[in-house]
Amino acid sequence: MIRPDTEHDVLSEIPSPSARLWLGLGVSLAIFLIFASYTIHKISGLEDFQVNVVQKNRKASLQLLRLQDDTYQLAVSLRDMTLPESRYPIFYWKGEFTRVRRDMDEALRLEAEYSASTAAGDEKRRQLRDVLDDFWLSADLAFQLADEGHEATARYMIRSELENKRDSISAIISRLLALNDQAQTEAGQQVSLVYGKVKQNILALIGILFLVVLGTGLYTLGANRKTFDRLHHLAERLQTQSEQLRMLSWNLIDVQEKTLRQVARDLHDEFGQILTAIGVTLGRASQKALDKDPVFVQDVKAVKKIVEDTLQSVRSESQIFRPAILDDFGLAQTLEWFVEQFSRQTGILVHYKGKLSDGFFLPEDAIHLYRIVQEALNNVARHSGAKEAWVTVEEEVGSLSLEIRDNGTGFVISPESNRVAGQGIGLMGMRERAEHLKGSFSISSSPQKGTVVSVHVPLQRPSLDHAVQEVS
Repeated sequence: MIRPDTEHDVLSEIPSPSARLWLGLGVSLAIFLIFASYTIHKISGLEDFQVNVVQKNRKASLQLLRLQDDTYQLAVSLRDMTLPESRYPIFYWKGEFTRVRRDMDEALRLEAEYSASTAAGDEKRRQLRDVLDDFWLSADLAFQLADEGHEATARYMIRSELENKRDSISAIISRLLALNDQAQTEAGQQVSLVYGKVKQNILALIGILFLVVLGTGLYTLGANRKTFDRLHHLAERLQTQSEQLRMLSWNLIDVQEKTLRQVARDLHDEFGQILTAIGVTLGRASQKALDKDPVFVQDVKAVKKIVEDTLQSVRSESQIFRPAILDDFGLAQTLEWFVEQFSRQTGILVHYKGKLSDGFFLPEDAIHLYRIVQEALNNVARHSGAKEAWVTVEEEVGSLSLEIRDNGTGFVISPESNRVAGQGIGLMGMRERAEHLKGSFSISSSPQKGTVVSVHVPLQRPSLDHAVQEVS
C-alpha cells in the first residue's frame, strides 16, 4: 500500500505540463504579433508610397494636361489674332490671354507641388517658368503696340515671337509629361518590386515561424509524452495497489464471515449445551429438595429461569452472527425472519416482499446478500430517522434485484458520501460484497425523500423445477 508521503513524492516527480503549455502559447502569440506587426508595417509603407508617389504623380500629370490644354487654346487664339481677314482688333483677345495666364500659373503651381523632385524635372520646370514669363512679357508688349494703333507691328510680333515661344512652351510641357509618365512607370515598377520583396519576406517569415512552431510543438509533445508516460506508470501502480486493497478488503470480509460463523457455532453448540446442562442439573436439584427446603427450591427455580433466558439470548445472538436458518431454509426465509426481528427490536415497520426460487445461491454467497440487507437496515435505524422501510427481492431475467428503501431524512449524494456519519466502511463493505457476486451496487438519496439502496447480481439457475416462494 502506498503511504501518503510516498504517493506525494511520486506525484511531485511528475512535472506539470502547464509551464510548457504556457510557454508554447506565449511563443505562438509572440510569433503572431511579430508577423502581424511586420505585415502591417509593410502594408502601411506601400500605402504611403502609393499616396505620396503614385497618387501625387497622377495629380501632377493632370496639371500638365491642364497646361497643355491652355497652350492649345493660346495656339488657337494666336492663329485668329494673326489672320489678315480677322474682324476683331487684337485688344479683343486680351481678356482671353489674362484668363489663360491665371489658369496656367495655378496649374504650374499645383504641378510643382504634386510632382516628385528630380534633377531633370526641376530643370524643365525652371525652363517652363522662364519661357512663360518671357511669353507673357512679349504678349503684354504686343497688346501695348495694338493699343497704340500699331496693329500690323503687333501681328508681326505675334507671328515672329509669340508663336515660337508658344511652341517652346508646348515642347517643355510635352517633355514634362514624358518625364512624369516615366516616373509613373518607375513608381509602378517600384511598387511591384516592393510587393515582391514583401512577399519574399513574408514567405521567409512564415518559414521561420513554421520551424519555430514545429520545434515548440515537438518539444511540448516530447515533454508531454514523458509526463503521460509517468502518469501511465503511476496509474498502473495505483491500479495494482487498488487491486491489492480490494483483495485485502475481501480477505477481511471473508475472515469476518468465518469468524462470525465460528462464534455463532460456538455460542449455539458449546455454550448452548453448557447452559442446557446447567438447566437440567438445576431442575434435578429442585426436584430432590422439593419437600425439604422450599426456599432453596424457589432460588433454584429463579436461577434456572435466568439460565433459560441466557440460553435463549445466546441462541438469538448466534442467529444474528450467522443465522442457521440460512443454511437450513435459504435466503428468502432468512430475510423474512430477519426483518421481523429487526422490526421488533427497533420499532421501525419493515415491509418485506420476496420472490425467489430456491437453490440459486449457496450459503457462502447468500450470506453476502443477507449482510447487505443487515447493514442497510442498521443504517436506517442509526441515521435516517425513518418510521418505515421496504425490502424487496425480485427475480429478473438472469439476475436478482434487491432493494432496501426508507422514508427517512435522506442526504445529498456527493463524492464524500461514503465518509459521512461513519457510513464509509459499511457502504464500502456492501459494495465489495455485491461486486464479489459479480453484481452492481448503487445508492440514491435526496433530502427529505429517503434513501434507496439497490443491488443487482446475476443468477446461476441450477434447475428450472424449483418451486417459487412468494412472501409478502
